[in-house]
This record gives sequence, structure tokens and C-alpha cells, in this order.
Amino acid sequence: MCLAVPGRVLNIEERDGTRMAGVDFGGVVKEVCLEYLPDLQVGEYAIVHVGFALQRLDEESAKQTLELFAELGMLQEEFGDAWEMAAAEAGVEPVEPVEPVEPVEPVEPVEGVRGQ
Repeated sequence: MCLAVPGRVLNIEERDGTRMAGVDFGGVVKEVCLEYLPDLQVGEYAIVHVGFALQRLDEESAKQTLELFAELGMLQEEFGDAWEMAAAEAGVEPVEPVEPVEPVEPVEPVEGVRGQ
């Protein structure tokens, strides 16, 4: 599912002629294009859909919506780890990542040993 989610603008920069912002969606920060709202400022809220800020939103409405989405699990669905969600749907425990092993130095062959 793809939601239009309210987010708070944390920072704004111009990149290759396009206004971009870091936007906080209840603890998850994503990069968002501000071209449809060229006067949006840091600290303001906007409804964001597929990476584009589409409409300015007041703080109270944004916070209420984020709380409701969080209660319904929709923020996790929209921004959560896809592998964890797939494992949960399949009814299996997600596997913890394994730490990489240091490479072993090649060993010099020993004369008289089979397989050489």
C-alpha cells in the first residue's frame, strides 16, 4: 500500500536545481521533493506521497494523523523493513544478520599430502 503521510520538514537544500527536504514521518526521515510546494519552510508539515510534498498541513492535524497511522500499524507498513514484514506474514521469525568472517590467509601446500 502506498499512503500519503504527513511529515515535518527538517532541512531544505537545492540539488541540481530541485528543492529537496529531509522530512520526519514520526521518527523515520526520508528525502522529499518540494517542487509542488516551493514556499514550504523548515518546521512546517506537509502531506507527502511517493516522495513529493503535495499539500501544507497544520501541526495538530499532522500529529493526529501520525498517531492514528502508528496505532493502526500503517507507519510500520509504509516505512518498516520489508524483510521483517514478509517473515511476519509467513509466520517465521526473522533471521538476525550474521557478522562477516575475516578472510583466512591461503596456506602453502605441504608436499606428500593427498589432493595436491
